[in-house]
Amino acid sequence: MPLFQHLIKTAALSAVLLSTPLALADDTTSTEPTPPPAQLPLEELRIFADVFNQIRQAYVEEVDDKTLLENAVKGMLTGLDPHSAYLDAKTFDDIKESTSGEFGGLGIEVGMENGFVKVISPIDDTPASKAGVESGDLIIQIDDKPIKGLSLDDAVKLMRGAKGSKITLTIVREGNDKPFDLVLTRAIIKVTAVRSKMLAPDYGYLRIAQFQGATGDNTTKEVKKLIAENQQPLKGLVIDLRNNPGGVLQASVKVVDNFINSGLIVYTEGRLQNSETRYSATEGDILNGAPIVVLINGGSASASEIVAGALQDHRRAVVIGTDSFGKGSVQTIVPLTEDKAIKLTTALYFTPDGRSIQAQGINPDIEVQRVKIEAIDDRRRITEADLQGHLNNGNGGDESNSAERERRKANQLIKDDNQLFEALNLLKGINILKPAAPVAETDKAA
Repeated sequence: MPLFQHLIKTAALSAVLLSTPLALADDTTSTEPTPPPAQLPLEELRIFADVFNQIRQAYVEEVDDKTLLENAVKGMLTGLDPHSAYLDAKTFDDIKESTSGEFGGLGIEVGMENGFVKVISPIDDTPASKAGVESGDLIIQIDDKPIKGLSLDDAVKLMRGAKGSKITLTIVREGNDKPFDLVLTRAIIKVTAVRSKMLAPDYGYLRIAQFQGATGDNTTKEVKKLIAENQQPLKGLVIDLRNNPGGVLQASVKVVDNFINSGLIVYTEGRLQNSETRYSATEGDILNGAPIVVLINGGSASASEIVAGALQDHRRAVVIGTDSFGKGSVQTIVPLTEDKAIKLTTALYFTPDGRSIQAQGINPDIEVQRVKIEAIDDRRRITEADLQGHLNNGNGGDESNSAERERRKANQLIKDDNQLFEALNLLKGINILKPAAPVAETDKAA
């Protein structure tokens, strides 16, 4: 049968393509010899050809062969795991845009669960985060179109659109009795992957929203900027990886390398030899050993979990928050033509201690749920320092009313972000218990 022979040739060609060396995120390739393709199961190919013919002849609407074969490839990949996929020209472009930091849409990282779109995490400062989309939300309808029965690729296409156009997402959220609608306005998403600020004197905050190609270098720049702003070395740093969906593996390695002097950061294992890689740190800790607290939650996935797991295994950071997402696999983009590719899961990654977080996640050292907290007594207090003609304390330190601003800042932080408040308190506690530096003999004499 000519069609049957054609399908066998197509399947054999696909087998050869998939057994060639795969490019990792940094486009490094292996020179290992290509193994011969395995013997193809003729009975299953015959069934495939029969189904193909039945659709061509009996489906209610005529479908061209090209579309049928493309759909077969899509089904073959989506049947493997939630992250392998066929990338048509539009989707391939979207992938390239997302790793460069600018793309169109709503600003959410999504997957599929029970036939619905599940939000892995909203991206900072995007229509999704501003509208209140949360990690773990299930999107069951887009405008008036139900999601059930659509592929993830089709659902993502529905969410994309012209800048400024509106879209209604119907969401099911744990803890809510019934679905509700959120109206979002599409925008060009420009992701600022790394931001920083001073939380308090000597204590810095580093927010990593996504792992792009330049995230490692930008992390170095932002930490140096914090040190310069503080005008002396930092006593501690909070690295915020909450709702960070991941990204480029090599970027996560560079981030960890900023804070440890040596040792393994992450390693990957797969079926092909060049998918087994090990990434180790180089000399140099930008914080000179100052303590680190890493914040994670259920929206921290993939590269975020690599960073949290590596710093946790090296006892370089205390991880607080809630369990992470649990995506411990590595996807490789394999170009098929100039504008089409496949995204294929080629390896699992492991933390330095050999932990796989696949479908389990990183467990925080200290669990802190995100809650709303209100100070019981937030009134401005009258103290001795406020009384007219009060005596000076003689200690040379600040009087109590000069510390009022810091107290109010702390009260505002606990209201806005109790997890970040706990992270800052933990850093301060670690420094309180640090042994004091030895006093020089000349200082003793003085």
